[in-house]
Amino acid sequence: MTEKLPRLPIATRIRNNFLAGLIICAPIAITLWLTWSVVRWADSWVKPYLPARYDPDNYLNFAVPGSGLLIALIAITLIGFLGKNLIGQSIVHFSESLVQRVPLVRSIYQSVKQIFETVLKDKTNSFKKVGLIEYPSPGLWALVFISTDAKGEIASKFKAMGQDMVCVFLPPTPVPTAGFLIFTPREKIVPLDMSPEDAAKLLISGGLVTPEELAGRIAKQERTRKPLPAPIEM
Repeated sequence: MTEKLPRLPIATRIRNNFLAGLIICAPIAITLWLTWSVVRWADSWVKPYLPARYDPDNYLNFAVPGSGLLIALIAITLIGFLGKNLIGQSIVHFSESLVQRVPLVRSIYQSVKQIFETVLKDKTNSFKKVGLIEYPSPGLWALVFISTDAKGEIASKFKAMGQDMVCVFLPPTPVPTAGFLIFTPREKIVPLDMSPEDAAKLLISGGLVTPEELAGRIAKQERTRKPLPAPIEM
C-alpha cells in the first residue's frame, strides 16, 4: 500500500502556484522590458536627426518602434564598409588628426578606441577565458575573466621583479559589468573550462545557476569512465 501524502493547506498551494508563475513570467517580462528600453533609447537618439522625408512615422498614423535602431545599424555597417577602402581610411585619418589636437578629447578618444579595438578584434583572447584566483585572502576563491598579459611600464616593472603577471577582471555579484582590475601571477590562476557566458550566469544568479555545459560534460565523463578492474584473489 502506498502511503498518502498529506494535503497541503490552501494558502501553501496558492503560494507555490504564485512562485511557479513568477518563475515563468519574470524572465519573459524582464527580457521584453530590456529589449523595449534598448529600442526606445536608440530611437530617441536617431530619430531627432533623421530628415522628415526618411522618417516612416510621417507616412503612417502610428509610430514605428525600432526604426531608429534599424537605421543606426545600417548606418554603422555602411560606415564600416566605407572605412575599409582608401578614401574612407583617408577621411578617418584626417578626422583623427583633428581630434588629436584637442588635449582632453584626445585622451578620451584614444582610451575608448583602444578598448573597442582590444575587445572586438576576433584574434584577441581578452575576456574569452575564465579562471579562479585566491581573493580577497588565501583560502577564498573568486571568479575572474582573464583579460591579457601585463603590458608597457607595468610589465617592465613586474619583469624587473622576476614576476610574470596577468591582467584579470574581477566582477561583483549580481552586476558583473562593474568590478576590479587585478594583476596576478600567471601560476596562481586556476583556468576553468566554462565559457564567459556561463560564468556571467553564475555571477548574476549568485551561484544558483550552475553552467549546464560543464555539468553535462562532467556527467558524460562519469558515464564513459571505465571501472577499475577487480582485484585478483590469490
